[in-house]
Formats: sequence, structure tokens, C-alpha cells
Amino acid sequence: MPDTENVPDPRPQLRRAVAQLAAVADAVRPERLADPTPCAEYDVRGLLGHIVGAAHALAGVASSGGFQAGGPLPAPEVADDGWAAAVAEAGTRLADAWDDESLLTSTFDVPWGKSPGHSVISFLVLETVVHSWDLDEALGRPVALDPELSEFALAVAEMLPAEGKEGAFGAARPAPEGADVHVRLAARTGRPVGAGER
Repeated sequence: MPDTENVPDPRPQLRRAVAQLAAVADAVRPERLADPTPCAEYDVRGLLGHIVGAAHALAGVASSGGFQAGGPLPAPEVADDGWAAAVAEAGTRLADAWDDESLLTSTFDVPWGKSPGHSVISFLVLETVVHSWDLDEALGRPVALDPELSEFALAVAEMLPAEGKEGAFGAARPAPEGADVHVRLAARTGRPVGAGER
């Protein structure tokens, strides 16, 4: 992860991002859980499982100092009508875990290498905002996403290699002419995007 020292304090953005994701998850209905998402490897249920599992795992990094990589994260057992609560709980835990100012300058072992907390939190904002877009797209855009959050996330995404980051995002794709910030962020992180504004 590149140095993000010139990026504003990402902690308030993380709290906003997890609240936005919780709002999108609140729109999930059990009959939509098998629907496809822009993440080709996940349907809606799989994406929600990834979101919840990753949030809990990465919350633990704040206190342990490292991420124990060892294959896919365990899939949480959540009832079909329980995903909104599970996403909200995991997001709150994630934001609370990284809220201490001293973590900004601490160093952490994460899947993409040793990184200062500022960079880790910035990446968490990026991942959370992108997954909000993924889920919102899959559900037919029930929530109007926050353009300021997407601008912040796009600034972080543009620090990553355009060819993508293994285990996180695919290679950047061209955004349609005139695309809004949400679509430009999705394209930059390898999502298939269509023409037009949100």
C-alpha cells in the first residue's frame, strides 16, 4: 500500500463508509441473496459474507498488529433476514477498532505488506466504499451513494497499481465518458461499468 500521509485523516471517512454500507445492506431482501454482483466471484449472499468476515478480521488487526493470512475467511452463519444487522455490527466494530489516533502511525502486518495505520485505514475506506457500490448495483441502486466518500476512495485507489492489487481489486478499466465519481471509482477498481450517470 502506498504512503497516504497526504490523505486527510481517514478515520471519519471510515465511520461514514461503514454507515453507508449498512444503509445499503438494509435494502437486502432474502429473495435477492442469490442475485449476481459486480464481483464476479460473489452473489449477494457471498458478498455480504465477505464484507462481514473481512470487517471482523480487519478489526482484529488494530489490536493484534497483524493479519493471519491462511486461505479464505470463514463464512459467517447469518440468517437470510439477518444480513443488515450483521453488516451494521461488523462495520461498527471495524470503525471502533481503528478509532484510536495512535494507530495512524503504528505499523501493521496486513495481506499487502507492512503498512502504517493511516494507509491501512485509508484502504479500509476504499474497500468499504467499493463494496457499497457493488451491493448497491446488485440491488438496483436503492441507496444514493455519498459522492464525497467516493472521491476520497478514488484518491486512494489511484495510488494503487493500475494493473490491480492481488486479492483486492482487478485491473483498472476505462470509465465511460461523463461517468460520475461512483462509476469512475468502480472502473478504477476493475468493476464492469456501463455508460451513464448514477
